[in-house]
Parts: sequence; structure tokens; C-alpha cells
Amino acid sequence: MANFIKKWVRKARRRAARAARMENPKRRRQKRTIRFLIALTLLAVVGTGVYIYDRNKVYDSYKLLATSTREENASTQYIEVDGDLFKYNSEGASLEDYRGTVYWTSPYEMQNPIVDVCGSTIVVADQGGTSMVIFNGDGEMGKVQTEKKIVKVCVSKQGAVAVILEGEDDTWINFYDPKGSLIAENQTRVDDPGYPLDIAVSEDGFLIMVAYQFIDGGETTSYVAYYNFGTAGKNQIDNIVSGYQYKGVVVPQTVYLDASTSVAFRDDGFSVYEGKQIPKESVNVAIDQEITSTFYDHDNIGIVYENSGKDQMYTMQVYDTKGKEKFRKDLSVSYTKIRMSEGVIVMSNDSQVSVLSTSGVQKFNGNIAEGAVEDFFKIGRNKYAIILERAVGILRLR
Repeated sequence: MANFIKKWVRKARRRAARAARMENPKRRRQKRTIRFLIALTLLAVVGTGVYIYDRNKVYDSYKLLATSTREENASTQYIEVDGDLFKYNSEGASLEDYRGTVYWTSPYEMQNPIVDVCGSTIVVADQGGTSMVIFNGDGEMGKVQTEKKIVKVCVSKQGAVAVILEGEDDTWINFYDPKGSLIAENQTRVDDPGYPLDIAVSEDGFLIMVAYQFIDGGETTSYVAYYNFGTAGKNQIDNIVSGYQYKGVVVPQTVYLDASTSVAFRDDGFSVYEGKQIPKESVNVAIDQEITSTFYDHDNIGIVYENSGKDQMYTMQVYDTKGKEKFRKDLSVSYTKIRMSEGVIVMSNDSQVSVLSTSGVQKFNGNIAEGAVEDFFKIGRNKYAIILERAVGILRLR
């Protein structure tokens, strides 16, 4: 009987093996697809868990991992560009990593350098002067020389630059390619369309957003205009494809969040506009308090205003680009700088740094013992660059 059972088992195994070899190719593909989807789902679950844990984890101390000594003059400024440090002052600019390794340097002479960044493209302009230099990750792309004094400047990813210029009696909005050639120019008047307060350029360089201010019937009025230098603007007067007026309001700041989303920060709130060719206002959020600071990234729009309470100095409100409030939080932190940095909100003053998540969790708030803080921003998971008065460091929260 035992021999019979053994023979029966061996035959069953052989039949199963033959069936597996002869299985329908479609059935095998279905099984592989199911296994792949299960693995993908598991990875997504793990990834979501890590993201939620990291977003809500709170830290109470830090460790300084590495530092490099600052040897440049006191006026040198730093900004983060694609994971590296762009350093600039009146004598030139350089790109280096956080440990002090220099990729390139570029000398120039400016009295009051200001910068704007789009992706890995940077423009340094001499505010009150007439020169600009455009850079990317590989170094200098080109130079621009203007005939009038530079007030504000904005750069696209391709290196095209929009600039507000001011002469003795007039103001201009000019647009240049990275090599310094003039693409377009537009003289502005105080009465029509007004005095330009700020500009922003789309990532592709086709659209310029300008906030004007003028007086209409004794009342301050703002006008947000979009100039399209592509196909959509060819047959429009002065290339203007859309514009919006705001009575009794000042618009001091305009920004592009991504390729098709832009924001005008008003003194009574903000407006969001959507569209790559003809931007349309999609969101209008009103803020009753006097705004003291703004910050933003591709997904978040932040407002800070003073709080009348005794214990809390400020109130912060963060919205998504559809105008939905993500959180509101009272703050006791006195700050000199605030920004969105790699998906978190970072604040700093000369002795203290603070990190908040975009859901309002206070991830870290503490004093820095190594020296006076000049700037602070995120460079990786739980890693931050800190610019001190005499050194540049990498800081890990713990």
C-alpha cells in the first residue's frame, strides 16, 4: 500500500510539473502582473508610512556634522541652488558644496548685488547700476548691460531676464536673452498702466507678470498684467493677454510657483492665477490683518501677520494653491528670515532656528550655540545647511 501511495505522489508531481510548463502564456503574464502590483502596493505603503513619520516627527536637539570657515567679506550672501551653495558679493560669485569644495568662480564689480533664481539658473544684478550676470550650474551664461538703472530683476530657467529700469523721468520693463540682446521693451507711465512694483517670469520665459500701482479717482489701485511674448501675445496690444485691477489695494510681490501657476501677494491677501498662455485668476483669498511676511513653494502659499496676544507674536496661515487653508498657527518665535525649503517651513534669527511641517507640526525650535545665524535651509532628509557669521555648517536634527 505504501509503495502505491509513493508512486501516486510521484505521478501527481510529474503531472503538475507538465501542467506548469504548458500553462497558458496569458495566465503566466497575469500572475507576473499580480505579483508586480502587490510589490508596488507594499512599496507605496512603506513609502507613505516613512513620509508620514518623517513629516510628524519632532526633534529636541541637533548635531553639527561638518563646518567650513568663512573667509570672505562680511557682505557675502548665500542661497541654495539645486543642493549647492551659490555665494555672491560685490566682487563676484561662486558655486560650492556645503563642505567648501568650489566648482567655479566668476568675478565682476557691482555696488549693490541682488539675485533671482529659477531652478538652477541665477541672475545677479547691480541694483541702482546697469549690469547683470546670468549663471547656471556650469558657470557664467552671459552678461547684460542696460542703459537705465536697475530696480528689480527676474530670470527664467532658460536665462531670459525681465527687469524694471528707472530713468530720471520714466520707467521701463525690459526683457533680455541670456547673451544680453534686447527681446522687448515697454515704457510705463504713472497714470497708465502705473508704476511697476514687482515682476515675475514664467519658467519657459514666454510670460512676464507685472504688478503696477496707480491712482484712480484719488484711490490707490493695482493692476496685475501678463505679457506674452509667444504666439498667444503676437496680436495683442503691447503683448498683454490678461490683466486684473484691485481697487484700494497694493500688490508688492508677484511670483511664479510652477510652469502655469502664479501668485500676486496683495496687502489684503493673495490671488492665484492659472494658465500657461493666458493666465486667469482662479483663487482670491482675503486676509484681514496686516501681512508682515510671505513664503511659498510649488504646493504651498504662506502668510504671516502680527498677533495681538501677549504670549504669541505672530499668526501663520498656510494654504494650498486652490485657496484651501492647510493650517493656522500662533507663533512665539521672533524671526528675521522665513521660507519654504524642501517641503518644510524654516525660520531663523541671529540665535535661533525653527522648523515646521506643512501640516503645522513644530518639528524643531532651538538655540544655536556655535555662533550668530545668518541663514538656514534644508538640504536633505533631516539635514540642514546653516550659515553662521564665521562658518558654514551641515546640521542634523535629532
